[in-house]
Amino acid sequence: MRAEIHYLDNPEVFRVNQLPAHSDHAFYYSREELQAGENSLLQTLNGSWKFHYSINSEKRPSEFYQENFSSDDFDEITVPGHIELAGYDKIHYINTMYPWEGHLFRRPAYSLDGKNPAEGSFSQTDYNPVGSYLKTFDLEPGLLGKRVVISFAGVEQAMYVWLNGKFIGYAEDSFTPSEFDLTPYIREKANVLAVEVHKRSTAAFLEDQDFFRFFGIFREVTLYAKPDIHVEDLWAKPYLKEDNASGSLEVELKMSYLEMPGEVRVVLQDGQGNVCYDQVEEIAEQVHLMPVDISSVTPWHYQSPYLYTLMIEVFDKAGRLIEVVPYKLGFRRIEIKDKIILFNGERLILNGVNRHEWSAKGGRCISREEMEADMGTILENNINAVRTSHYPNQIPWYYLCDENGIYVMAETNLESHGSWQKMGQVEPSWNVPGSIVQWREAVVDRARTNFEVFKNHTSILFWSLGNESYAGDNIEAMNRLFKEKDTSRLVHYEGVFHNRKYEDTISDVESRMYATPEEIIEYLEHEPKKPFILCEYMHDMGNSLGGMKSYMDLLDRYDMYQGGFIWDFIDQALFVTDEITGGRVLRYGGDFDDRPSDYEFSGNGIVFADRTQKPAMQEVRYFYGLYK
Repeated sequence: MRAEIHYLDNPEVFRVNQLPAHSDHAFYYSREELQAGENSLLQTLNGSWKFHYSINSEKRPSEFYQENFSSDDFDEITVPGHIELAGYDKIHYINTMYPWEGHLFRRPAYSLDGKNPAEGSFSQTDYNPVGSYLKTFDLEPGLLGKRVVISFAGVEQAMYVWLNGKFIGYAEDSFTPSEFDLTPYIREKANVLAVEVHKRSTAAFLEDQDFFRFFGIFREVTLYAKPDIHVEDLWAKPYLKEDNASGSLEVELKMSYLEMPGEVRVVLQDGQGNVCYDQVEEIAEQVHLMPVDISSVTPWHYQSPYLYTLMIEVFDKAGRLIEVVPYKLGFRRIEIKDKIILFNGERLILNGVNRHEWSAKGGRCISREEMEADMGTILENNINAVRTSHYPNQIPWYYLCDENGIYVMAETNLESHGSWQKMGQVEPSWNVPGSIVQWREAVVDRARTNFEVFKNHTSILFWSLGNESYAGDNIEAMNRLFKEKDTSRLVHYEGVFHNRKYEDTISDVESRMYATPEEIIEYLEHEPKKPFILCEYMHDMGNSLGGMKSYMDLLDRYDMYQGGFIWDFIDQALFVTDEITGGRVLRYGGDFDDRPSDYEFSGNGIVFADRTQKPAMQEVRYFYGLYK
C-alpha cells in the first residue's frame, strides 16, 4: 500500500493500517520487573529527531522516508513538542472560528450539496505546513525477536509513518494513541523511522477547540514488544451492589499468541494484600470470566478513593510465566433514579472544573510534574470533578484521578463550533459532523477509541460525546456506541440544547453552558426530562466568578440540579522574553500577530498559566467546600 496525499482531503480516510484501539494497561515480562518498576519490553523514542519544515505539501521533501535519502540539511527538533514552539510556522490562538476564515474560503467535504468531495482542500493549498521527522534507532535487547509496535500518544493533526522505506500507515485524531505494527519491517540495528505531520486535514473541521492551534508530535513516542502470549485488551468490570458493602467482578480479555498458550490467572487483592477474587481460565482469543460475587468491598469515592489491585498472569502450555499485567480499580456505582444522578446510592454533586492540558513552557506538551501540580491544586480547593475539555488527556492523568478520587467526564476529541456557530448565532447550514454520512465513521471512531483506551478507569463517571458540535445523526450514532458498549456509566452531551430533535436519543443529562440561575429554575420547574448539569459556567475572565452563590444555592432547592464545571482551570498563555525589558512574561492570544484571534479570551482560568492561583480561587474553595 502506498501513502496518498489525498487522505488529507477525505473525511472517510482517517486511519490506514492503524491497530485497533485497546485498553491502556501496562504489561511486564516478569514479576521481578514489575516489582522493580522496570520494563524491558518498552523503548522510548523521545529526544532529538532530525526535522524539516515546509510551508505546504508541494514543497515538502516527499521522498525523505527512503533509506538512501540525505538529511544533511535537516534541523534538529525535540520530541515531544510543538513545531511552533521550536521556532517554525506561527503561533495562533482562536476560539470559535476556523483559523483560515478571512484568509481562505473552505467548506467541509459533502457539506453544502452533499456531493462535493472538496478535493485538494488541504493537500493542494498554499498554506498547510508539513513537519518531516526522521529518527534512527537500534532495538534494545528486550525487544529483539518479538512483535514490535510503535505507539504515538499524540500527534497533531494528520500523520504518515514509514519504517526503513516501507509505508506503515496513516492516522488522524490528535489526542488518542495511534499504534502501528512494525514487525514485518523492523531490524536489530539502524532502523530509520520517518513521520510526516500535516498541520491540517479534514480533521481540522472536527478539532476546532478553543485553544492555540499547534501541530507536531507533542506526546510520547514509544516502542513496545509483545510477549509470545499477550493480553491485547483488558476490560475489568467491578460492580458495587446496592448495599454499598458487596460487589462483583467480571473480566473480559482479548489475547494473541504465537505459541501454544496455557492458562491465564486473574487475582484481585485489596489494599492489605488480601485475595478477594482468584480465577483461572484456559487461554483463547477471547477469554470471558463471568461475574463472581465478592462479599465485602470498600467503595471508591471522592475523599476515599479505595483501589484494589487486579493482577493478570499469563502462562504457556508448560506452565512458564510469560506476561504480568497489573491494574488498579475501584468499586463504585453511578445511575439515574427518579431523574436524579446517584453515586453509590447518594445524590451526586459535581464541584467541577473544565481542564485544558496546558504548560506556559510547552503548550499542550505537559509534564508529569505539571499534572501532579494541577492535582494538588484541585484537591486543596475542594474540586471533586474534571471535564477533559475537549479531548482525551494524557493517559497518566486518568490514573491520577483514580488515585485521588476525582470524578471524570471523559470527553471525546470533537468540537466543530465554527461550522454552525457564526457571529453568536446558530446557523448550521454546513455543520459537521451533522448527519452527513461521509463524516459518520470518523466521529464514531473517535468515540470508540475514547472508550476502548480508558474504559477501565474507575474515575470516569461520564462519557462525553464532544463539545459544541450541534446535533445530528452522527452524534446520535456516537451516543448509541457508548450505550451499546458500556451500561455502567452515563453519557453526556450539551449540543442537543440547540437541536431538540435529538434530546431523547442523545445524552442522559440536560447539559447547558452559561445558563443563568433563572434559566435553570425555568427548566427544573416545568416537567424536566433529565437531571441538569452545567458543563460550563462562571467563565473566569477578569473579575468573574463573583456570582457562585447564586448557583450553589440551587443545590439546596432542586435535587435534579447537580452542579457543574467552571470554565476553566488554567489560562492558556506562553512564556516569552520581553523585547524591551528582557524579562520573562506571559503572552496571550493576539500577542503573536495571530489573526483571526480571540485575543485574551485564552485567559479565563482559576489559575494563571504559570499555575499561580488567582484570587477567584478563594470563591471556589469556599463554596465548593460547602458541598464536599
